[in-house]
Amino acid sequence: MKITSVRLLGLAATLTFAGVACGSSSSTSSTPATTAAATATTTAMAAPSGSMATFGSACADVPATGAGSFDGMSKDPAATAASNNPVLSTLVAAVKAAGLVDTLNGPGPFTIFAPSNDAFGKIDKATIDKLLADPTGDLTKILTYHVIAGQQLDADALVKAGSEKTVNGADVTITKSGSDYMVDGAKVICGNIQTANATVFIIDSVLQPK
Repeated sequence: MKITSVRLLGLAATLTFAGVACGSSSSTSSTPATTAAATATTTAMAAPSGSMATFGSACADVPATGAGSFDGMSKDPAATAASNNPVLSTLVAAVKAAGLVDTLNGPGPFTIFAPSNDAFGKIDKATIDKLLADPTGDLTKILTYHVIAGQQLDADALVKAGSEKTVNGADVTITKSGSDYMVDGAKVICGNIQTANATVFIIDSVLQPK
């Protein structure tokens, strides 16, 4: 059963209430996944790779000007940049609830696969409720499966690598079919978005750890 648009907005509101603001100085969760992310950012630094031109149908939904535009996002770290992009409001709420804001706003660099609001809309209510019941457990495991620490990789570099280890500890697989870039079966709908510390790919489905 797909979540209706009203239920999706309710999810974002519920998650936001449970989380912290992106500009907060509150400490993050001390779960192993969060600790691994913080450690990776200081041990495996790498410069952005390859051509960084944005691409994909959802790029048209990114604001043309302001903090949520491509130019605006490039000036802010990942969590703050995402909070200014209306396409990613549910993801941002989930990141707040899991206590990962400070980690994703850290020095990086990161490569991030960011599910759109519609991607979260594909998840049934029972699963959402279960994730909300333990945001630093399964929710954190899922979110950290969307992050590669230590590298800012563009789409072509990801396809060339074929797979990359995520902060979750499991590998994510990246392929290309025609002009479509796929991440574990999820389609990249806007890729190569730059933030101050990350390269972001908006995807049309929420990835599930293997």
